Amino acid sequence: MLSIKSIKMSLPLCVCAVLALSSPALTQAEEAYESGGISSTRAAEQRAALAHKAEERKKRAAEKQKAAEAPKAVEAPKEVESPKEAVPAK
Repeated sequence: MLSIKSIKMSLPLCVCAVLALSSPALTQAEEAYESGGISSTRAAEQRAALAHKAEERKKRAAEKQKAAEAPKAVEAPKEVESPKEAVPAK
């Protein structure tokens, strides 16, 4: 084996060895989580689906509000009607 006696040489050599051994693990980890084009496409699809659901919720809420206001609009004119007062004779 190679015996390195100088600390100035052994420290950089150890750092390089650790980096060289860890770099394949880092690239494999990125591939396992599908970083890049595929995951960005999935994220865009999820955002579009959430936006579509939000629009549907707003439409349903507006329909419920219109349905609740419709009976009130029909009842309002009935309340306005009042019996006519008799005009006194001269």
